[in-house]
Amino acid sequence: MHGNDDWWRDAVVYQVYPRSFADADGDGVGDLAGVRARLGYLGELGVDAIWLSPFYTSPMADGGYDVADYRDVDPMFGTLADFDALIADAHAKGIRVIVDLVPNHSSDRHPWFQAGLRDRYVFRDRPNDWESIFGGPAWTQVEDGQWYLHLFAPEQPDLNWENPEVRAEFRDILRFWLDRGVDGFRVDVAHGMIKAEGLPDVGRKDGPQAEMLGDEQVPYFDQDGVHEIYREWRPILDSYPGGRMAVAEAWVSSPERLARYVGPDELHQAFNFEFMMADFHAKSFRTVIERSLREAELVGAPTTWVLSNHDVQRHVTRHGGLARARAATLLMLALPGSAYLYNGEELGLPEVLDLPDELRQDPAFLRRGESRDGCRVPLPWTSAEGLGWRNPWLPIPAGWAALSAEAQQDDPASTLNLYRAALRLRRRHPALGGGTLTWLDTPEDVLAIERDPGLVVVLNTGEEPARLDVDGQVLLASGPLPGDGSIPPGTTVWLQR
Repeated sequence: MHGNDDWWRDAVVYQVYPRSFADADGDGVGDLAGVRARLGYLGELGVDAIWLSPFYTSPMADGGYDVADYRDVDPMFGTLADFDALIADAHAKGIRVIVDLVPNHSSDRHPWFQAGLRDRYVFRDRPNDWESIFGGPAWTQVEDGQWYLHLFAPEQPDLNWENPEVRAEFRDILRFWLDRGVDGFRVDVAHGMIKAEGLPDVGRKDGPQAEMLGDEQVPYFDQDGVHEIYREWRPILDSYPGGRMAVAEAWVSSPERLARYVGPDELHQAFNFEFMMADFHAKSFRTVIERSLREAELVGAPTTWVLSNHDVQRHVTRHGGLARARAATLLMLALPGSAYLYNGEELGLPEVLDLPDELRQDPAFLRRGESRDGCRVPLPWTSAEGLGWRNPWLPIPAGWAALSAEAQQDDPASTLNLYRAALRLRRRHPALGGGTLTWLDTPEDVLAIERDPGLVVVLNTGEEPARLDVDGQVLLASGPLPGDGSIPPGTTVWLQR
């Protein structure tokens, strides 16, 4: 890949959850060959890059976020040769590839842990009061009486980043994948590697200490020392051609703290989870957008926008239906910066809320009853029996036949074709991508922005049709318009002045 080293500043990145995306060998689990076979679909969708959730060697205690070998592909997903072929084909189609990096913890099946190299993990003679994000204590005792720290599942021991050998290992892992041609990294739990000196108790007994996507200040997250790590990584990224980048998954206590992860000597981007957690209301969206743009300005980097991912309920369900989800998507794709999509949202998939308990695999469900499996159900590709899968690892609702890529392919009103149209416009319209926005005066339930030159975006989050004094040609709408100049509830319109 050649060209713009700043491609990531306004890129549309599509998250592939490999187990659930596409299955090439028919074993019921998605794989890298399946992703490779669907690159044409992704090219037609119009994305700039794909982000692959972990495909590394793993016992799959946490969906692959428990890595046993950071330099190989788990046989369930294929081989390194499959990965190399995927990179080559993606690049040939102009699609960049970002991979997940999991530096806070490894699998307990990692050779270091198996060999008893305790100085590379966090072992103590007695536990403190820290809790696992997945529920229960964050410490597990081993046979000789010592305890090891795992901020997530017991099968995910935290690495000791005070040990220079751990740091050297991850610098080498970065180079391994950069040498294979990856264009960037999504850094998992980017705020977690450094713990407060002495591992002090949290001392809180009223409810969980910290949660996924939480903003609590605790001694095991967002310690200042994590920034030293990223200052070691940035020169490595910069030493490769083509604009290699890294984006942080960091849950921190304030936008100001998040901004510290981004800069010319640290990471390129940090996920903006506030937008994902906003309510479907004009005021909620505007508050988050204004704050996000302000913080991005502080560090001179564009913000990121995301509505769904592998850890949260799909936004069709979260926002109260497909019409609202489509409206939120058109708002997101019109904002300055980059956008991250989650596989299946372009089909309008809802959360699957009725999976049988015995089929759920999420360790958060097994430990405290909260499941992320419902957003990880495999994608429906065809309308035929099986929906493009043979014995999928999670059952696909039969009703998804109507939402399959095949069913939506030629329907001009389908969600798939709305995404395609929006991404086509975003790529060619001079007002979209980077830049700034101007707020227009609107009623309380309506949000309107202007992107220069001449693009106006209006979202009606109210219960009644909205009328605005904005003349222009409708370029795209998230739902049908009545033709009288009004915008129905739960609808976003892109207008060209």
